[in-house]
Amino acid sequence: MTAIQGFIFDLDGVLTETSEFHYLSWRQLADEEGLSFTREDNEQLRGISRRESLMKLLKGKTLPEDTIQDYMYRKNAYYHQHLQTMTPDDCLPGVRELIDDALANNLKIGVGSASRNALPVLEKLELVDRFNIIGDGNSVKNSKPAPDVFLWVAGGLRIAPKNIVVFEDAEAGIEAAKIAGFNTIGIGSPDIVGEADKLVPSLQGITVDKVLQFFAQQA
Repeated sequence: MTAIQGFIFDLDGVLTETSEFHYLSWRQLADEEGLSFTREDNEQLRGISRRESLMKLLKGKTLPEDTIQDYMYRKNAYYHQHLQTMTPDDCLPGVRELIDDALANNLKIGVGSASRNALPVLEKLELVDRFNIIGDGNSVKNSKPAPDVFLWVAGGLRIAPKNIVVFEDAEAGIEAAKIAGFNTIGIGSPDIVGEADKLVPSLQGITVDKVLQFFAQQA
């Protein structure tokens, strides 16, 4: 049996839900620049970097690099304005309980997020000191579906991917984790995270024992 020694959590959609903030920020930029952007478009941005998100928003339109940088800067500024409204109560159901359970069972835990704003979000949630290591869009060059951020976090935890469970809500994140040999739990719709080893609707009611039992049965 493969021993699970650590958990890695994605941030947006797993620990908290900031997709509305992202939507409102991209929508403000799109409105200012006369670009089309819908909630359906926003769903395609889950788990990918800010630059990749902008490329999807532009839908093939080419712009000079200085304009691209300006658009990304402005979107991030709008996003930070929305972040100011966050509190510890914005943790998703079951998050604090699972984190506490993991630490009580001597598991190491980390965050592996594509966001460059992971740290301020975790500060607002008052979760920073709960994690052994936090990996984000500033930690590695290649974002999901490249496995780099998960491998970076695993290296910091000093645990092999086969001994870690990754919790993800995005297709790109599940793909990234599986490429590198991590165990995966997909949160949300099977249409999005159906390639995960196990699917759950949320972290509510998920315990370390349940996770360990599932992966022991798969060994």
